[in-house]
Amino acid sequence: MARLNYGIIGCGMMGQEHLRNIALLQDATAAAILEPDPVMRKAAAEAAPGAVMAGSIAELLAVKAVNCLLIASPNYLHLRQLEEIAAIRPLPVLVEKPLFTAPEDTLRLAALRAAYPAPIWVAMEYRYMPPVASMIDEAETATGGIRMLTIREHRFPFLQKIGDWNRLNRKTGGTLVEKCCHFFDLMRHILRSDPVRVMASGGQSVNHLDEVYGGERSDIWDNAYVIIDFASGARAMLELCMFAEGSRYQEEISAIGPTGKIECHVPGPGRFWPKHLGEPPVAQVIVSPRDPKGPKMVEIPVDPKLLAAGDHNGSTFYQHQRFQRAVLGVQPVEVTLEDGWWAVAMGIAAQESAVTGKAVDLASVRYGVP
Repeated sequence: MARLNYGIIGCGMMGQEHLRNIALLQDATAAAILEPDPVMRKAAAEAAPGAVMAGSIAELLAVKAVNCLLIASPNYLHLRQLEEIAAIRPLPVLVEKPLFTAPEDTLRLAALRAAYPAPIWVAMEYRYMPPVASMIDEAETATGGIRMLTIREHRFPFLQKIGDWNRLNRKTGGTLVEKCCHFFDLMRHILRSDPVRVMASGGQSVNHLDEVYGGERSDIWDNAYVIIDFASGARAMLELCMFAEGSRYQEEISAIGPTGKIECHVPGPGRFWPKHLGEPPVAQVIVSPRDPKGPKMVEIPVDPKLLAAGDHNGSTFYQHQRFQRAVLGVQPVEVTLEDGWWAVAMGIAAQESAVTGKAVDLASVRYGVP
């Protein structure tokens, strides 16, 4: 297998997780790194001592060994950096979510999509969590065709990021874009259908209420309900609470159809599990048929090395494996620019619905054409 020599743009918290997972891959290395923050730059240099430390995207792309890219910078930089790469040296890219942060970005995204000659994979790690992937594989058989899908995330508040960029809606796109585009992507992926209508209620109730950054008060939301109707006739709901870190499981997903229900329970990062409670919980998948009744639970353990490498139940590693195969032409890109567009469009619509108190019709309000 040919070697992947990553050029990495952004080595904050998520970029460091990517670095650790790239180190676990066969035939892959970090060849060059762009990280302006001195603390994160030092940590990245220690994690990848062979990497060239670049001062700009142009410098990074000038490193001849680099043959693919990872973008893990703050949200509002993603599209701008993709455009700069396209103008200099368009290599295969794995770009962190969200792909963009505002409706006015969509014309630029459409132009990029039409002209970019190499694969672009949008990082949606939740698809590749082993319990979620197992649930998706079994869902059609277990349910007889999903009619209702619920995703519940009860978790800790937003973590501290470099420059506190994740405390302001204008830099993140808002919580329902920044945090929840993962879940909206999962909904489309699981239901194999596009959304047509979004209804939401959300706000900032507990976290960051008195925080001010550069004269701007933090306005990032910490809870929401979102209901989405899909073209297939299925409906889905997201329940988000970011002041519920005492929960045993961080994500709980259930899918229900005429013949039964399937659920998965996913624990949060092991580093946050209280030591006095013993070992962290193990992910589960539960199938509950209607007839004959009798739920069946299977634990889905994750390789401890992968758990230690990041906060996403091993999914970052599995995502990189697939990206590697896509770069080599062995398989297609699984999370496309269109998928990334839809995930953000659903988040923008949910933010709009919660602010206005009105349902948003995605059939007429397209936020650009995917």
